[in-house]
Amino acid sequence: MNLATINIAAILPAFVLSVFGIAVMVAEPFTAANKKSGLGWLALTGTIVAMISLIPMAANRGQWYSNLWIVDDYAIFLSFVFLLIAALTILTSIDYLRRENLNHPEFYALLLFATAGMLMMVGSNELMMMFLGLEILSIATYVMAGFRRSDLKSNESALKYFLLGSFSSAFFLYGVALIFGATGSTNLIGIAQSLRSAEIQLSLVELSAALMLIALCFKVAVAPFHIWTPDVYEGAPTPVTGFMSVGPKAAGFAVLFRVFLTAFPSIRDQWSSAIWFIAVLTMILGNVIAVVQPNIKRMLAYSSIAHAGYVTVAFAAMSDRGVSAALFYLLAYSLMNLGGFAIVAMLGRTEDKLVNLTDYAGLGARRPGLAAVFSLFLLSLAGVPGTAGFAGKFFIFRAVLESRLVWLAVIGVITTVVSFYYYLYVIVQMYMREPKEEFSDVGIPAGFKVVLFVTAAATLYIGILPTRLLDWTTTAALHVLK
Repeated sequence: MNLATINIAAILPAFVLSVFGIAVMVAEPFTAANKKSGLGWLALTGTIVAMISLIPMAANRGQWYSNLWIVDDYAIFLSFVFLLIAALTILTSIDYLRRENLNHPEFYALLLFATAGMLMMVGSNELMMMFLGLEILSIATYVMAGFRRSDLKSNESALKYFLLGSFSSAFFLYGVALIFGATGSTNLIGIAQSLRSAEIQLSLVELSAALMLIALCFKVAVAPFHIWTPDVYEGAPTPVTGFMSVGPKAAGFAVLFRVFLTAFPSIRDQWSSAIWFIAVLTMILGNVIAVVQPNIKRMLAYSSIAHAGYVTVAFAAMSDRGVSAALFYLLAYSLMNLGGFAIVAMLGRTEDKLVNLTDYAGLGARRPGLAAVFSLFLLSLAGVPGTAGFAGKFFIFRAVLESRLVWLAVIGVITTVVSFYYYLYVIVQMYMREPKEEFSDVGIPAGFKVVLFVTAAATLYIGILPTRLLDWTTTAALHVLK
């Protein structure tokens, strides 16, 4: 195979998203104010076309563009996850932006570019390419976090995310510079081969790995690099919060697995203990602090931190089953969390004013359908049997037990029990408290109906029949473990 051969099919999904993103931006000035929502549907079409383009991409497995780009089952699976997240976010955003008088089509262009950045991150076989994808994702997300320009909380959210994200990017880039200085390469396979040489200065390599680990831990919001998460999630528009809680997190873990399991397996003993510590700290802090949150967006922010801890537990297993369980959980978590945030976006009213946990009192009596679906997502996040969340946690804990990390599994189970308190508290509010709101003004637009149906059905299907998805993630995991 000629690695330098230009192969559009290998990069087709990212190419499609970029073309549609540019099309949305070009069409925006020529679109009437009352028809700008149509550009949201154009963006949705772009994500669907990109999903279809995964088929020719999958037919071109291998390394392309002088070994800069890799197409394997790992990249294909995560590309599907990213595109699904983007499609569900667009469906949630179309009516939300119209309701909030934020109907600016550049939002959809930013979302498409952010997704293209995530595809670049997972398809890259080279650290500088990963950095470019990371920056494309980050810059678009910074802008989306502050999209409600007249709201001080949204401005604060964007500024905090930008400042701390810039430090994170600097850490990653400095780590890349150090590993290039130590090995003379930024290619993952080239780095792994160089590390087998006795002439390599390991202290420089370990410092590089530490810097990149810190940068990626910020992106996936694990402790102690999670400080930005609650304020940013609370201030951002709710569909953006939903996207940030799953999209950049999944992309960050995708790069973390690819870099450390492909380039740095020879120094695993030096960084594996750090992963173990991060997983424990993240599960404990995320779940314990979530218990006392009165705001549902902040509660789901700390919940998001805790779930990042569970994925880190799977990473700590350092096995094919661990990576497979992590990929399984990333998809399951994305579905149930996006569904939950879609309901929060609907019930929050204008400017997300009603986002306290007590604002959900009596929802079960007034809107039983919405309450039942929301309860399903909350129970799945908690890990109740029969849901995707339970299946994901079961596979994670099985993987760490097989790797003889018994205490890590025990801590994971204990923190899962703690999480039941704050998830069930919302359900108690919905079914066992007197209504404070009529909820009669809460409509369910077509886009929201599609999101709720897809996420609820997938949450139940994956929870009851997880085998097919697990087979896919197992195949994908084999391609990242070298």
